[in-house]
Amino acid sequence: MKKNVALLTLQIAVAAVFVAAALPKVAGVPMMVQMFDALGFGQWLRYFTALLELGGAVLLLVPALAGISALVLAIVMVGAILAHTLVLGGSAVTAIVLLGATLTIAWFRRAQTPSLVRV
Repeated sequence: MKKNVALLTLQIAVAAVFVAAALPKVAGVPMMVQMFDALGFGQWLRYFTALLELGGAVLLLVPALAGISALVLAIVMVGAILAHTLVLGGSAVTAIVLLGATLTIAWFRRAQTPSLVRV
């Protein structure tokens, strides 16, 4: 029971962080526009990233979908780590922490994930 409460608490906290990260991207905050310009892929990537972050945050709150959502968000965080490390500079610590959190959620929700993938 305590494990489930702790996991759900982690899911809620991580979802809140991803919503907070996505909103400036959607709003077109100048810093976000500049950051995605520096990456060189165009502003579509800013919107796509925000969509993945917002959608992933919502799905983290659905226990049956949290595992797959956490895996998608983990991939987004790998991209963020690479972007900071290879192009943007600055600290990738937040992305690394979120990667750890999303992988933790994916691991503890792994029992539900295969049932979503079976055809």
